[in-house]
Amino acid sequence: MFFLTELGARLKEARLAKGYSLDDLQEITKIQKRYLIGIEEGNYSIMPGSFYVRAFIKQYAEAVGLDAEQILTEYRSDIPMVQKEEVAQSFTHSPSRRKMTSSSNSKMMEAMPKLIVALFAIVILVVITTLYMQKTSNVSDVVEDDNKPIEYEQNQNSLQNKPQTPEEDEKDPEEDVQPEEPVQQEPEVVQVISPGVADGENTTYEVTGTDTLNIRIEVSGLTWVGIRNEQRREQVEARSYNAGDVVEHDSTENGYARIRLGNAKAAKVYVNDEEVQYAQDRTTQNIIIKLVKEEQQGE
Repeated sequence: MFFLTELGARLKEARLAKGYSLDDLQEITKIQKRYLIGIEEGNYSIMPGSFYVRAFIKQYAEAVGLDAEQILTEYRSDIPMVQKEEVAQSFTHSPSRRKMTSSSNSKMMEAMPKLIVALFAIVILVVITTLYMQKTSNVSDVVEDDNKPIEYEQNQNSLQNKPQTPEEDEKDPEEDVQPEEPVQQEPEVVQVISPGVADGENTTYEVTGTDTLNIRIEVSGLTWVGIRNEQRREQVEARSYNAGDVVEHDSTENGYARIRLGNAKAAKVYVNDEEVQYAQDRTTQNIIIKLVKEEQQGE
């Protein structure tokens, strides 16, 4: 039975202060649990050699927050001395080195078939691409050689050489010509937005040449927008709109739209997709749009 040495007790105390169990420390240091117990109990005989005793103690100390070099110096009399032959042997026959070398070779062997398949796939892709480009080039050459005007000339010559029947010789070409009646085109109706008539904050525009009154406001900066009818009833919620917002309303039935702009420079007004040119350079203004139909114009 082994008891805690002074070194083992100090290491164990530091481990417990960190709140580590032996399993936790094994996970952190990758040192087998039985070796960690051996260090705490001073049972160095189970270690692979003196070199590993010092190495394991150093890892243990660093993991629990102690100065490893100070620990090795302070307790050097309790730690077995490492012989030069043992150091050399530990490097040449280290299990971890053998494991790393074996692991590297194994990974290389596993990756080799994948590399070969990838190279083979690349070669196939290059061949297919080359064949496709050659085929495309040949097709374009054939299309260029296909001269349609020549075929047309041949058809024309064949028509000219075709013998005409007596009926065709006697028929007067002018008899087949029917006089065309002139097509009366209705005059195109063009929408007209009158120049604005300014009255304080209000500017009134009359729209003619159309039966619709579709309002669209494109906002390019923070501005207040609201649309009301002739009875001052709100048609579109009056509030602040941000850049990129679009406010739309079909005011055809009302025949009237009063647009309140809090920042007219940051908003463009369109009537049936035609922009309204502001008559005033005011920041805050009311744009009044009136739809005037043909019967109203006649009156």
